[in-house]
Formats: sequence, C-alpha cells, structure tokens
Amino acid sequence: MMTPSLQVPGFRVLLSAMLAFTLVGCASHLRPPAPVDNRAGSSRPPVVAETERVLPGAENAGKPGYYTVKPGDTLIRVGLESGQNWRDIQRWNQLENPDLIEVGQVLRVVPPGQDATQVATRPVVTPRIEPRPIDAKPPIPPVVPAAIPATPTAAASATPPAAGTSVASTTTPAAASASAAPAPAVPAREGDDNVNWMWPAQGSVVGSFEDTRNKGVALGGKLGDPVYAAADGRVVYAGSGLRGYGNLVIIKHNETLLTAYAHNQSLLVREDQVVRRGQKIAEMGSSDTDRVKLHFEVRRRGKPIDPTKVLPAR
Repeated sequence: MMTPSLQVPGFRVLLSAMLAFTLVGCASHLRPPAPVDNRAGSSRPPVVAETERVLPGAENAGKPGYYTVKPGDTLIRVGLESGQNWRDIQRWNQLENPDLIEVGQVLRVVPPGQDATQVATRPVVTPRIEPRPIDAKPPIPPVVPAAIPATPTAAASATPPAAGTSVASTTTPAAASASAAPAPAVPAREGDDNVNWMWPAQGSVVGSFEDTRNKGVALGGKLGDPVYAAADGRVVYAGSGLRGYGNLVIIKHNETLLTAYAHNQSLLVREDQVVRRGQKIAEMGSSDTDRVKLHFEVRRRGKPIDPTKVLPAR
C-alpha cells in the first residue's frame, strides 16, 4: 500500500521542485564563479615585469682601474683600497654627493686616459732638497733638509719652494719639531719606489702585519706621543669618517704609495696639506680601539704591504 501523500500529483511536483532547488544551490556553492573577462573597456594597465636597474659603470666591472663598491664601503675607504685621493675619485666619476654610492656600483679609480696597468711612480709634492753627501766634514743636523741650501739661490730663500699656502704653514712646525723627531732613516731594506722612509713613532711594535687580519703594524706608546709623517707627501684625508680607524690621517707619497696613521688622539694636519718626512702630524691615542697605539699602514696601489719590509732597520 503506497503512502497517501505520494499519490497526490501536486505533492510530487512540489517535492521534485524542492529537490532541484536544493541541488542547484549546492552546486552554486561548490563551483567557483566564472572568470570575468574585462578586457573590453578596462582602464587598468597591463602588468609588466620590472627590469633590473643597471648601476652606473656596470660595463666596466672587473676591468683594471675600476672598483666595484662592496657593502660598508665609503668613498674614503675606496680611496684607501685603491691608493687614491677620495676627492679625485669623486671628480673622475662626476659624483655630486660623495656620500651616495651604491653596492655594485663601479667607480673609476685611475685618472681618465691613464693606462691602469702602467701606473707611473710620480711625486705628488715638490721635490725635497737632499742633504749633501757625507764627507770629512761633521754630519749634517737631522730633519732639516729643506733648510740646507743646495744652490746660492736656495740659500738666499728662507722658505721652501712655493706649493700653495699649506706649504708655508707646515714647514715651520716641521722645523720646530726637528729636535724631537727620530734620527734620520737609512735607506729601506727593500724596494721603496725612491721614497725615503722613517718610522712614524718611537714605540716598539706591539702588533704585527698579517695579510688578512691586520693590514699594518701597531706601535705602542703613551697618550699624546708624537706621530710623524713617514715620508714626504700630501695629506689626502684627515678625519674620523672611516669606521675602525678612529682619528685617521692618510698621506699620499706618489702615484703608487700611501700611508695611513690611525687611532690618534688629535690631528695636526688638514686635507691637501703638504707634509715633510719627520713632521709631527698627530698625537697618539686610542680612538676606535682598546688601547693607546698607532696603527700604521703602507699601501702600494691600494694593496697593504708589510711596513717592516720598507721601513729602515732599527
């Protein structure tokens, strides 16, 4: 016997309609909406993949005479690593702001038009007047070569050759400190590119040169001890802008050699100043380090070399 409600034709129709509505509703929840094709009349621009920005000088990466900026670099450090005056690097690369350089940027570190593989050793200061050869006469007093006349014309002049106002301002302190400077240096034991070296401080070596860990030597001393220019040259940096070096002086001696004097208490010279071998340029200190000492570097074309290989034997 069938259920009476199922025999009613209207009820069957209603039950079928409800079942169809339920299936359609479930399908609408299970099936994702159809994509909308909005190509016609759309105002949104097409998505274009971003192209990688080419940094300045990228075409010269790896070439002699060029330097690729690394993380942590400043223009001062680039100058130290390449053996150049940072201001020259700024000019050669037409940098409006020397503080704005980017990692991966490639900088020219040799003068335009110069062959980077054939760098000449050319003095950057006026030639000093060499002492007369030692003969039967008494030895010439130390650290006063500029005051010893080489010709009658030079004897009549009490000032060194003109090289800008900085020469006149630095010669007097050099002469005044002559009595306090160490004795004249003998020729270096290894090739020194015709540079007449002397030790920059009187303290003993308390830290040796190591290729990877220590790019110079450390000389001990007391706070305020004099620091001397190790050879004639021109100051290319004097300040505290290079992390890890404290109050720093960098002197360029010729086209290939420069020296760095770090951790000073005070600086007595300024940038672009001509200095003489044995001139007091700073006072020893402990800036950016854990003890009083002078960190001294010698760099040839930016590469650190062991200072004890070029300084005279003690």
